[in-house]
Amino acid sequence: MAFFFVACSDDDSDFATKPSGDSSSSVKSSSSAKSSGSEEKKNQCNVETDKNCIKDDRDGQTYRTVKIGDQVWMAENLNYAYTDVPYDFGFNRSDSTSWCYDNAAKNCSDYGRLYTWAAAMDSVGTWSTSGKGCGYGSTCSPTDPVRGICPEGWHLPSKAEWETLAAAVGGISTACTKLKSTSGWYESGNGTDEFGFTAIPAGIRSHEYGKFQAKGKELHFWTSIEYDGPTEYAEKNAYSIYLGYAYEFVHPFFHYKDIGFSVRCVKD
Repeated sequence: MAFFFVACSDDDSDFATKPSGDSSSSVKSSSSAKSSGSEEKKNQCNVETDKNCIKDDRDGQTYRTVKIGDQVWMAENLNYAYTDVPYDFGFNRSDSTSWCYDNAAKNCSDYGRLYTWAAAMDSVGTWSTSGKGCGYGSTCSPTDPVRGICPEGWHLPSKAEWETLAAAVGGISTACTKLKSTSGWYESGNGTDEFGFTAIPAGIRSHEYGKFQAKGKELHFWTSIEYDGPTEYAEKNAYSIYLGYAYEFVHPFFHYKDIGFSVRCVKD
């Protein structure tokens, strides 16, 4: 099966899909990337009474889950506060490689956090070595499955696992609508959420100026797969799954590893 990206286009994104000449890297040699605290979600599920609920023992947050076909997915965006590895993209520096949209705690509660690819892959190897060394400015050969930033027993989805999900919901031509939430999307962009995946429009964080944009209009999920093109592109880009508000089409996308995207985890 050919790799797909479920994409619903919009008209106001300004993030890059091709690499620039900036050689800055967000992959640090830090020996630790522990959480410095995370914003609690409003509607936490109960692991004692709900079999479709998991708890992240690192910070105590809970997440709804859903079985689609033979896979079990988190039905909410990850909200683990991966903050101890500094972000450095030339003139754009931060004390974190994950963020709340607009740096507002409420947005973490509502939409989860936005992560660089290095953070999503756990490039410093805090929880596993499967994605160690994967980040901006270098190529890597991760070991599948890549746990990355996901809770124990879960991992960052590969391209093949997203393909499997699309097939399970009826195919790539309708997957975007069927996976999107029934509210929160711009104009007439709401989905049917037929399988309980509840893809919400979390927006992104730009890699250049730290600009937050497209909340309500776009949702990007990191995959565990680095761009498979020329080395100079692979060093700076990785694949993501893109869902937008306007319409559906099938197209592969690669993006700068230093952009802040959402994360969904799939069960081992």
